[in-house]
Amino acid sequence: MGIKTKFKRFFDLEDDYEYEDDYEEEAMPEEEITPSHTKKGKPNVVSLQSIQQQVKVVLVEPRVYAEAQDIADQLKNRRAVVMNLQRIPHDQAKRIVDFLSGTVYAIGGDIQKLGPNTFLCTPENVDVSGTISEMMEED
Repeated sequence: MGIKTKFKRFFDLEDDYEYEDDYEEEAMPEEEITPSHTKKGKPNVVSLQSIQQQVKVVLVEPRVYAEAQDIADQLKNRRAVVMNLQRIPHDQAKRIVDFLSGTVYAIGGDIQKLGPNTFLCTPENVDVSGTISEMMEED
């Protein structure tokens, strides 16, 4: 049995081809044709989700430190987070940034300051290019 016939049987396409006998190919051992593994044992089946996955950006404005865990969960779910820390006391804002810096480091992501009290936290699947310069306000 040729390799084409085996693929046709696997994908239920055998009825679609009438000229099957015209193109017989050399038979291969059964273990080398398994559809989910290559000869080296690496999977060759790719999930459609990993090919085209829509990246979501979540906007948050925490009011208490306890919301830092919810933000970290968003990052673990591979969502970028833009965080506005203007409505939280400065000491709690620093604690949130420290907590999220550790989370971002653990997942291989990045954290960037966009402006005063505004940060962008991204997981490893989001690549951010460019920079925003911080302009000093003169009184």
